[in-house]
Amino acid sequence: MKPQAPNLSIPASPSGLELNWKTSVLCSQGIIEAYTSYLPVTSRTPIVTLSEGNTPLIPMPHLSSLIGRGVKVMIKYDGLNPTGSFKDRGMTMAISKAKEEGASAVICASTGNTSAAAAAYATRAGIKAFVIIPQSKVALGKLAQALLYGGEVIGIDGNFDQALTIVRELGERYPITVVNSVNPYRLEGQKTAAFEIVDLMGDAPDYLFIPVGNGGNISAYWMGFCEYHQEGRCKRLPKMMGFQAAGSAPLVVGKPVLDPETLATAIRIGNPANWEKATAVKDASGGEFNAVTDQEILAAYRILANKEGIFCEPASAASVAGLLKYSDKVANEATVVCVLTGNGLKDPDSAIAFSANEFKKGIAPSLDAVAHVMGF
Repeated sequence: MKPQAPNLSIPASPSGLELNWKTSVLCSQGIIEAYTSYLPVTSRTPIVTLSEGNTPLIPMPHLSSLIGRGVKVMIKYDGLNPTGSFKDRGMTMAISKAKEEGASAVICASTGNTSAAAAAYATRAGIKAFVIIPQSKVALGKLAQALLYGGEVIGIDGNFDQALTIVRELGERYPITVVNSVNPYRLEGQKTAAFEIVDLMGDAPDYLFIPVGNGGNISAYWMGFCEYHQEGRCKRLPKMMGFQAAGSAPLVVGKPVLDPETLATAIRIGNPANWEKATAVKDASGGEFNAVTDQEILAAYRILANKEGIFCEPASAASVAGLLKYSDKVANEATVVCVLTGNGLKDPDSAIAFSANEFKKGIAPSLDAVAHVMGF
């Protein structure tokens, strides 16, 4: 007798509601559905989503104890977005609007995370994605994503700033939509991270510490906090504390850096496209821009991983490095949110190269040999 196939149908819910892939009850919201009234979308906007957003706000007991003075430190871990970075928040908006406007192709310059997000969301929308990267300056995890998502990856023998110049000119000359943070819809999507912080905390933090590369994310967070504040959904606005790598710190030195260098590849940008916006945010919030060295970034990177259990990419750790270096700027009893922009799996080479732990290999396959290595 031929065996019967198992019944894989989903049983009806107690309410009798039919459950299928279209049922919103089964699907987590993306940021556009969660914050529709705060975003420039209409009933005609096709929502291209991978259920981004709703990333955790995690208390950091070890960091809080290091700072002391009653300071409470939390992280906004945006590395848990679908493609592993905060870029997904902006890309769901940029690609949705591009599709609404009839675009058949999009393009971006990238240090890695933007390329991954653009390729993923463009694929989701049925749109072609071109990404231009500095070929020797992108972490392999990010390059792998862009390629596998179907992006047309073009490597140039130059830096990010040169790539962005080319992309902007291509956007002006040809029928292709630029989805870098110069696209205003990107910042509209990214501001939702500030909404989520207030929704969870009940108010804005006293300080937001954030890595700064192109200057778009710090501008987007401020936009979000201000919109909520205007509606009375938070009582205060945070001081915006932006941190750049010392070898790539144009906003700190006050002029473009022609040859930016840092192991924190995601913020290796010498001439931020959102320079004026970011500077206005710093001034309006009473915040600061400061630099942290690669060594300070790596120290924070390790502390997050082996003291707090949080694995981020090196550039993300610039926010925590900034907090540790400039903790004297934080008031007693303050609440601090450090933004972690990308997942550690984006850059596995750095994790292996800079880990404080040794990979013990070549051990004989015996109980005694393994126990000896373990210290027994």
